[in-house]
Amino acid sequence: MQIALPDFALVVLIGPSGAGKSSFARKHFIETEIVSSDRCRALICDDETRLDVTRDAFALLRHTAALRLKHRRLTVIDATSAKRADRAHLLSLAKEYHAPAVALVLDIDPAICAARNENRPLRDFGADVPQGHSQALRSGLDALEKDGFRQVHTLRTPEEVDAVTITREPLAIDRRADHGPFDIISDVHGCYEELIALLDRLGYVCDPYTEGEAPMSARHPQGRIAFFVGDLCDRGPCNVDVLRLVMGMCAEESARCVIGNHDFKLLRWLRKGKATLTHGLAVTVEEMEGCSDTFRRAVRDFIESLLSHQWLAGGDLVIAHAGLPEAMHGRDSGVVKDFAMFGLKSGEKDEYGLPVRIDWAQDYRGNAVVVHGHTPMPEAEWLNNVLCLDTGCVFGGKLTAFRWPEREMVAIPAARQYAKPSRPLAAGARTVQPE
Repeated sequence: MQIALPDFALVVLIGPSGAGKSSFARKHFIETEIVSSDRCRALICDDETRLDVTRDAFALLRHTAALRLKHRRLTVIDATSAKRADRAHLLSLAKEYHAPAVALVLDIDPAICAARNENRPLRDFGADVPQGHSQALRSGLDALEKDGFRQVHTLRTPEEVDAVTITREPLAIDRRADHGPFDIISDVHGCYEELIALLDRLGYVCDPYTEGEAPMSARHPQGRIAFFVGDLCDRGPCNVDVLRLVMGMCAEESARCVIGNHDFKLLRWLRKGKATLTHGLAVTVEEMEGCSDTFRRAVRDFIESLLSHQWLAGGDLVIAHAGLPEAMHGRDSGVVKDFAMFGLKSGEKDEYGLPVRIDWAQDYRGNAVVVHGHTPMPEAEWLNNVLCLDTGCVFGGKLTAFRWPEREMVAIPAARQYAKPSRPLAAGARTVQPE
C-alpha cells in the first residue's frame, strides 16, 4: 500500500497504545518531524511514562507543532489521539496555519496491542487501556473526514502497517520549481479584442478567430507562459470567446490561471446554485445561456480546477487574484482561497454600498513579489513588493501584462469603455476593493 502525503501537512497518528505508532513514525519520518507525547513528557520530567505531567506534555506538544506549522514544516503527531476532543485541538492548529490535516489510523486489534505492551518497560497497562482507546477510536472513525481531515488512511493489521510505503508530493499551489518566464495578465473581464492585441504585443502566435464553442489557443515561440490573474468574465462584450481562448491555452499548457471572484460567481451559476446577477454577471450569463450544455460543463470543470494562488520561482513570486499575505503563501485552506479571491473584508460598506476591504499590502514585508488584480486603478501600482495589475480595461482603461523575470510592463489601451465602474477609479484607493 502506497500513501502519498502532502509535503506540508499536519499528520496525526491515531491508534491504541501498543498499535506501533512510534515505530511507524520512526520508519517513515525524520526525527525532527515527529512530535511525540511521550517525548514531551520526558523533556518535562525525564520520564516518558509519568502520567501526572500529561497536561503539560500536551501543551508542549501543541506548542511545538504550532511552531513547526508556522514555519511550514511537515509535522507528525505521535500520540493516541483516539478521542475526538484530542483530535479537535490538533485540527484547530492545522486550520490556524492553513495546513492540510492527514489522519493515519492504526486500527490494530486491542488484544495484539495489549500483548505488545506486556513486553514494553513500564507499559504493562493490561488489556483495558488499549481496549478503551480502540473503542474511542472506532466510535469516531467514520467522522474523521467530516471533522476536517483532508486525507484518512486506515491500517487494520500489523501486516498492512509493515507493507506501507509513503511518498511526498508538493501541494498543487506549490510551483516553486517553475521559474517561467511568465507574462502575467490583468483582469480581462470579457475584453477579447484587447486580449488578442496584448498577446500579439507580447509575441504570442494566436489561432485565427473561429465562431462557435471550439477552443482557441495562442502560444509563444520561446515557450513563455501567459498567466491570468482571474476575473476572465463579466461586464465585457466577449466573455465566451475569452473563455474559449484561455481554456484552450491552459489545455495546451501555454497559459495558467488562478481563480477570481467573478469566476467563482460564474461557477455558482453553472452549478445551479445561488448567484445574484449583478456586477456584470448577467452579461456573461446571457452569453452562456446560448451555449450548449457540453460547453457549460467544460467551463464549470475548468473553473473548478483553478487554484487559489500559485507559489512560483523558488518562492520569489506569488500570483493570486486579490493578493495574499506572506503567512498564506504556499498554504492551502478555505480561508486562503477566500482571501485570494476576495481580499480582506472590514465588514463595513462604503458610500457606494460596496464592501470596504482592508489593504493588507500596506503591512506586507515579505520577500516574494505578490502580483494581483481585483482592484482597478489607472496605472499598475506597486506597494511594498506587491503589484496591483488591474488597470480597468473593461472600464475604458488598459489591459496590462507584467513580464517575469524581466519586471517589465506591457499594456494595451481599451478599444472603448464597456462598463461603468461601481466606484470611481483613483490611484492610491487600494483600501477599497470592488465586488
